[in-house]
Amino acid sequence: MINLEAGLRRARVSTSAVFAAHGAVTGTFAARVPWIADHVGVGPGGLGIALLMPGVGALLAMPLSGRLVHRFDLRSLVRVLMLGWCVALLLPALPTTLWLLCVTLVVYGAAAGLADVAMNAHAVLVEERYGRSVMSGFHGWWSLGGLGGSAVAVFAAREGLGAPAHFAITVGVLVAVVLVASLGILPHRPEPSLEEPPAFALPSRAVLPIGLIGLCAVFAEGASLDWSAVYVRDLLNHPAATAAATVSIFSVCMAAARFGGDRVVQRFGAVNTVRISGVCATVGALMVVLFEPVVLVITGFGLLGVGIAVVVPLVFAAAGRSSEHPGRSIAGVAGIAYGSGLVAPGIIGGIAHVSSLTVSFCVIVGLMVVMTLGASVLRR
Repeated sequence: MINLEAGLRRARVSTSAVFAAHGAVTGTFAARVPWIADHVGVGPGGLGIALLMPGVGALLAMPLSGRLVHRFDLRSLVRVLMLGWCVALLLPALPTTLWLLCVTLVVYGAAAGLADVAMNAHAVLVEERYGRSVMSGFHGWWSLGGLGGSAVAVFAAREGLGAPAHFAITVGVLVAVVLVASLGILPHRPEPSLEEPPAFALPSRAVLPIGLIGLCAVFAEGASLDWSAVYVRDLLNHPAATAAATVSIFSVCMAAARFGGDRVVQRFGAVNTVRISGVCATVGALMVVLFEPVVLVITGFGLLGVGIAVVVPLVFAAAGRSSEHPGRSIAGVAGIAYGSGLVAPGIIGGIAHVSSLTVSFCVIVGLMVVMTLGASVLRR
């Protein structure tokens, strides 16, 4: 019994490290996008097209991941896909033309999507072994890894270190982290009697409602990350430093809420937690839309971050328990949720173009209400 408990604790620590490594790759890349744009020589239009490609790659690859999770041992799969994701960070620093950058970012996004589904499938397995909610904490480590990766990237940029060297050093460190962490990953293969899922599986009807809850949360996250700084700078006429601080506060609030989310889930259950979170997020979004004092608007973005923080982990956990093929279900939910994050910035920008940024954020208010009212789909 003691050995089993120690092994489970080790698996939890290892899974947290894997999530942090995944987030660190994302944060590192995001912070060096300006260097990549200068290196390739693209303007805002070309860069916007290129930055769509990781989402395209992830959406194309995720439906394949259900078959991979079914066919291969989970420990080996997480190790291989995470190593591939870390090494993929080297790719964006190589191209010198826009079309090559787009191709490399499709591959980069595909690696991200496959690794994401595999590590979440293992996180569901760990949570099942624990018998209580631990998923939110894993996603908290992802957020912390993203913040750490971006912070190191800012330091590297200030020191004049080019992205190729910076990415190579980061990859070396993260590969070592993944190799050590993978030793604690739980070995697991599905029952041989289970029918193998299709090679390219679209979301099933069982997970579609769960995915729509994730869609609401990820849409709000993507829109806030990309537009909160613009909202504070252009609409409220505050300096760039205040605008940048808004993004940081939103991200930190999300990370902090995820680390405390498991205790809330254990006390109130998944459905009530999403309802409470939805009310918090709705209040935050309304503060952004209705108030003009920047302190209140930034507070609104912080509440929005707190409100959506635990929803995505709970959605992944619910998807993993919804069928005999957790990999397929998680892939389906991830495709729906991350697809919304892909289109969110464009939708917000389009509505702002024909109306105003305030009106566009009313869409987020509506989605937060839908998320609150639809929380019961996680009951199962």
